[in-house]
Amino acid sequence: MKKYFFAIFCLFLMGSVQAQDDAIVKFFSKYMEDDRFSRVYISPKMMQMAGGFLKSDKVSDQESKDLGDLISKIRGIRILSADKVNGKSFYQEAMGTLTKNKYEDLMDVQDKDASVKFMVREENGRVRELLMITGSKESFTLMSMLGNFTYQDLNILADKTSIPGMEKYKGK
Repeated sequence: MKKYFFAIFCLFLMGSVQAQDDAIVKFFSKYMEDDRFSRVYISPKMMQMAGGFLKSDKVSDQESKDLGDLISKIRGIRILSADKVNGKSFYQEAMGTLTKNKYEDLMDVQDKDASVKFMVREENGRVRELLMITGSKESFTLMSMLGNFTYQDLNILADKTSIPGMEKYKGK
């Protein structure tokens, strides 16, 4: 009986993680063909060719190697952004698609003009996804970075690379 309960629990757990990924993919897919949005997907294969993301003036050869190893932990980056739109409404829509108990807030900045939220999804003490959602009166951005990180890894990526979205992570 315990085996069956454990198997059902594992299937439920895998299904809930997959459902959350599907919610984000569904949001991206909804606006893929909308001309108001710019869409960027950086595949895991592209991340293996990550040298272009290094800030060459700030790193030594050893740091470059270490950063290359760190960047190889990234499984992919998806970015959806739009200018000259009511970003606040897209922000609310994006937040509504998330299962919030799957994510932990890192930072939440709200004022009358803009909202910025960084969240992480952790598994076994490792960050599996960094999610950034921003919305203002005139723009919207959603960035999802999948991988296998520590928080120190994220700090280094923000400081030493020009990976899209990480400048906002560093700035907060």
